[in-house]
Amino acid sequence: MVAYAIRRLIQAVVLLVIVSIVTFILIHSAPGGPAILANPDLSRDQIAQASAQLGLDDPLPVQYGRWAGNVLRGDFGVSYNTIEPVVDLIGARLPNTLLLAGMALLLGLVIAIPLGVVCALRRNSWLDRAVAGLTFFGVSMPVFWLGIMLIILFSVQLRVLPSGGMMSLGEPFSLWDRLRHLILPVSVLALGNLAELTRYTRSGLVTVMSEDYVRTARAKGLTQRSVVVGHALRNALIPVVTIIGVMLPRAVSGAAITEAVFSWPGMGQLAINAATTRDYPVVLGTTLVVAAVVIFSSFITDLAYGYLDPRIRLG
Repeated sequence: MVAYAIRRLIQAVVLLVIVSIVTFILIHSAPGGPAILANPDLSRDQIAQASAQLGLDDPLPVQYGRWAGNVLRGDFGVSYNTIEPVVDLIGARLPNTLLLAGMALLLGLVIAIPLGVVCALRRNSWLDRAVAGLTFFGVSMPVFWLGIMLIILFSVQLRVLPSGGMMSLGEPFSLWDRLRHLILPVSVLALGNLAELTRYTRSGLVTVMSEDYVRTARAKGLTQRSVVVGHALRNALIPVVTIIGVMLPRAVSGAAITEAVFSWPGMGQLAINAATTRDYPVVLGTTLVVAAVVIFSSFITDLAYGYLDPRIRLG
C-alpha cells in the first residue's frame, strides 16, 4: 500500500507542475494585458515602465521560473488590482468555498447512500420509481435557475431565509445566523450531488447483490443486514468513491455560479473578477490552488480504491 501511495503521489506532483506550466503559458500568451495597463490616464511611457516593473517584458521561461520559485517559497505574488498578496486573497476566500462545497457534499452523502441502498433492496417499487424521477429532476435542474427560484420563494415571498452573503451585516457572529445563510446555497449544490450519489449507490448495489459470493452468504443463513453491510456494500461503494472524488473538486471549481447567485464570497467570485481584469497573479494563484484540490482529491480517491479493492493497488 505504501509503494502504491508513493507512485500516486509522484504522479500528482508531476501533474500539478504540468498544469502550472500550461496555465502560465496560456494566460501570458493571450492577447491584451492586465486591466491596470489599459488605464486611459496612463501614457505609453508609463505603461512601458509599469510592464517593466511587473516583469511582463521578460521572456516567458524567465517569468515562469521567477513565479515558480516564489510559489515554492509560499509567495504567489501581489494582485495588480488590489495591491494585496495573492496568498491573503485566496486564504480569505478558500475556506468559504470549502465550507460551502463540504457541507453540500456531506448533505448529499448522508441522504443519498441510505436512500440508494433502500432503492436497491426495493427495486422497481413505487419508492424506487419516485426516487428515480426526483434524481433525474435534480441532475437536469440548472443551478442558477433553482437558486433564483429558492431566493424568490424563501427570501422574497416567505422571508424566512437570507437571500445571500455569509452573515447578516451589522450583527455579531452567531452560529445560527451562519447556518441560515448556508441553507439555500448548500441546498442548491447538494441537489445535484444527491441525485448522482443516489443513482450510483443503487446501481452499484443492484449489480453486487447478484454476485455469487452474495448468494453464498445468503445460503449460509446470514441476515439481510449482514449480507448488505458486511459483504455487498463495500464493493458497491467503489463507483460511489469515484463520484465523490470528482464532486469535491468540481464543487470547489464550479461553485462560481452558486456563489454569484447567493453573493457568497468564495473562490469562484475571486477567479471571475481576476479573469475579467486579467489579474495574472490572482488567476495563476486560484488556478493552481483549484488544481491542487482536484489532484489531491484524485490522490485520496486512488488510495480509497486501493483500500476497498486490493487488486487495484496490486495491479
